[in-house]
Amino acid sequence: MIKINLLPIRAAKKKETAIQQIVIFSIVVIAIAIVVVSLYMVKRVQITTAREDIVSANNKINELKKKIGKIEELKALKEQVKKKLGVLSQLRKNKTGPAQRLLSLSELTPDKLWLTNYSESGSNVKISGIALTEDLIAYFMKALEASSDFMNVELLVSEQTDVAGTKLKKFDLTMKLESEIANTPAIPAVKK
Repeated sequence: MIKINLLPIRAAKKKETAIQQIVIFSIVVIAIAIVVVSLYMVKRVQITTAREDIVSANNKINELKKKIGKIEELKALKEQVKKKLGVLSQLRKNKTGPAQRLLSLSELTPDKLWLTNYSESGSNVKISGIALTEDLIAYFMKALEASSDFMNVELLVSEQTDVAGTKLKKFDLTMKLESEIANTPAIPAVKK
């Protein structure tokens, strides 16, 4: 009988399969390592990009906060300017109010009637003057009542006086100012 020693072939086959398994295992480990390293690098790049985006967003937020602060300052300044303009318009109204009333009074005063005193106290007005006749005083009172500046015109005193040898009528009137004075006087310029 012939004996064949198959052990070296089996050992060689075992050695060959072991080498193949080690090579396959090494390739798999290397492939897994490459995949893990590439995923790590991708995530690292994503994290870096996200951090840069966060820094950029924070910078924009800070810039916007500065702009919002400036806008709030501008709003406050706008409110202050509005208040100041309101005060100025009130001052202009108060400044032009008496001037308009005096202009109106000048236009309403008939010839041969002279005003000697004009005083305002709140909404009360007192006028003193001299006229040639009582009819001129009555006409003046009607014109004042018809104007848009004065109301409740009353005659306090009407007496005769002598001025440079001429007999004239001295008078005192009281009246109230209208609550709202028109910006443009619409007063008839009637002279007698």
